[in-house]
Amino acid sequence: MAETPTPAPAPAPAALKKGSLVKVSGAAYGGSLEAGASDPTPPAYLLEGPGEILAIKGAYAQLRWRRPVPDVWLRLDQLEAF
Repeated sequence: MAETPTPAPAPAPAALKKGSLVKVSGAAYGGSLEAGASDPTPPAYLLEGPGEILAIKGAYAQLRWRRPVPDVWLRLDQLEAF
């Protein structure tokens, strides 16, 4: 049986890099694995922004919010520039 090739993760959009201010796209986040592992209703600060990208590894970015909440890792395709 032949193995099916797995698609490579999408590269980071040029506009999103370390230090960029972002917000989470509600449409992209809504049905994602990350949303399923969290509360049913995302906190407002995720969708309103801004969050700052602290690091990028592969298809994921570490985000810090201007609130006393933990940093989170989300996929780059779920983020949009603030």
